[in-house]
Amino acid sequence: MPRQFFVGGNFKMNGVVKSITDIVNNLNSAKLDSNAEVVISPPALYLTLTRSLADKKIGVAAQNVFDKPNGAFTGEISVEQLKDTDINWVVIGHSERRVILKESDEFIARKTKAAVDGGLSVIFCIGETLEEREANKTIDVVTRQLNAAAKELSKEQWAKVVIAYEPVWAIGTGKVATTEQAQEVHAAIRKWLGESISSEAQENVRVIYGGSVSEKNCRELATQPDVDGFLVGGASLKPAFVDIVNARI
Repeated sequence: MPRQFFVGGNFKMNGVVKSITDIVNNLNSAKLDSNAEVVISPPALYLTLTRSLADKKIGVAAQNVFDKPNGAFTGEISVEQLKDTDINWVVIGHSERRVILKESDEFIARKTKAAVDGGLSVIFCIGETLEEREANKTIDVVTRQLNAAAKELSKEQWAKVVIAYEPVWAIGTGKVATTEQAQEVHAAIRKWLGESISSEAQENVRVIYGGSVSEKNCRELATQPDVDGFLVGGASLKPAFVDIVNARI
């Protein structure tokens, strides 16, 4: 069975009631690739609004979750609270959390375990900075980030994870990894899955690309054998997001 094409839309800290309503209504009315899985991730304040508006065929993801159960953790959201509001996905490890908010590989891995243990599916983000890319450390960096999660998750739990490779230097910059660069790293991640997790994980875990994905570059990227879809930032706020979902049509 081929891996199902996956497109995530990360709104980041963007949107208000009207604009998010417009985005969701546009997706609801669009003709989307019936073979693609689509998950959108609005700011936490608008999760329940988005879930109430979006067709059931569209998944909704939180942009963060805490690694502890409900309790005295001001400003955080628990796995239980997400499940209680019918939010079944979460984005974890995005570079903005790693770089700006200084979240460690180990903390990100613990959040991933808490999410999967609690019944959520995870878009697990990894990627290197420009300095690390120029120092030829890309594979070392993504392997380190993956190894942290491997220490926390069972082999079976990787079925609940979509890996999003997002080179930090390409996020919101307009720069995009070349098709060859993206495929090279995706192939290395798939090799890691086979060597470190299982042959089933190597075959079945989806590895998606993020980093200034647009309607202009998505089709070429989508032809690569190890690129199973996209995690889209700014373009997910625009009507062109539909074109990215339909990149394989």
